Amino acid sequence: MAVEREARVERVVEHAAGTRSLVLRLPPGEGLAFRPGQFISCLVPVGGERLVRPYSIASAPEDPEHLELLLDLVPGGPGSTYLFGLVPGDRVCFTGPWGTFVLDRAPDAEAVFIAAGTGIAPIRPMLHRAAATARHPLHLLYATTRPIYCDELAALTGVAVEIVTPEALEAAVAARWIDADADRSRCFYVCGVGEQVTRLRDRLRGAGYARRAVQYERW
Repeated sequence: MAVEREARVERVVEHAAGTRSLVLRLPPGEGLAFRPGQFISCLVPVGGERLVRPYSIASAPEDPEHLELLLDLVPGGPGSTYLFGLVPGDRVCFTGPWGTFVLDRAPDAEAVFIAAGTGIAPIRPMLHRAAATARHPLHLLYATTRPIYCDELAALTGVAVEIVTPEALEAAVAARWIDADADRSRCFYVCGVGEQVTRLRDRLRGAGYARRAVQYERW
């Protein structure tokens, strides 16, 4: 059985209408050991039961007593509605960390990070870890109309950041890393919501990139 943990809301950060971060603080000395890219499962009390809602950890494992969760408010969604109602001091119960979409150090190749919307959450700590150890170029292609963490990530050494609209994402990936050259040594980390993620995965692998070189997380 998964071990249940508890944290308290320390801060609420408003990014835009319907998008915010919850910064959680764990008890002193009880920090969570996790890998960049992993998620926790929040246990949300709704209607007399507890719903399980996974959220990627948007903060770095170097500060294990703080967890940042990046949330979109889903209209009619009981989980996000509950979490959006939390204020500093409120309790959050969760299990984890979970997930295999992780990056412990920079890969030994050019790396491309592709984030769609709040898919930037796991990409953020992955990029920080990659920038600290990279010997090859790092790229972030961020598909959003509301860039979050953009200035922070653009300031990382060796990271080239480009923002595109969500509608332009697939064409941008094809133009830059499929049609532009025959180099297939790059590796990719793709995260976002829905079928666009799997279409990008299939298109990159179909273009000749190794299966293991295209890692992805689809919500």
